[in-house]
Amino acid sequence: QVQLVESGGGLVQAGGSLRLSCAASGRTFSNCVMGWFRQAPGKEREFVAARRWTGGSTYYADSVKGRFTIFRDNAKNMAYLQMNSLKPEDTAVYYCAASISGGLTSPKSSYNYWGQGTQVTVSS
Repeated sequence: QVQLVESGGGLVQAGGSLRLSCAASGRTFSNCVMGWFRQAPGKEREFVAARRWTGGSTYYADSVKGRFTIFRDNAKNMAYLQMNSLKPEDTAVYYCAASISGGLTSPKSSYNYWGQGTQVTVSS
């Protein structure tokens, strides 16, 4: 059974940093694209960042480019989202997801597996 479990969310002041973690299990992810999405209250779930599990290719939403970094640890089967210079508009529930056959720019409908989400709140 495939599981993605996020952790690391919390409350932080504007300008601060958080690192989200995603523990992946239940299958090999070496041929997958790992993505992070977020959903703010009353809004649709939106793309944040993606990277191929194997290789260094990454892709970011314009709103987070230069502030967020997606990376993974093969040995631990973990994916991460390092978030710096956080803004109040980054407040949302953040989800880790995996796509078996999608690409870096594929829509959220192409993602096969999702975590339960972790809340990030940025105060002004």
